[in-house]
Amino acid sequence: MIKYEVIIYWSDDDGAFVAEVPELPGCAADGKTYKAALRNVEVVMAEWIETAKELGRAIPRPKGRLMFA
Repeated sequence: MIKYEVIIYWSDDDGAFVAEVPELPGCAADGKTYKAALRNVEVVMAEWIETAKELGRAIPRPKGRLMFA
């Protein structure tokens, strides 16, 4: 299980929910529903981490809750 904070919001410009992972630069996904955006970003997080490992890059430790709504 990946334990990074995920922020999900509706984007009128994209016509979709957008899920971002602030601790993993550039890690984001979208979906037609909230759940779809979350599923998609979980895949992207795993790929982000796998790619960082392959390239020998540092992988940030999850910090938990970063922002308050």
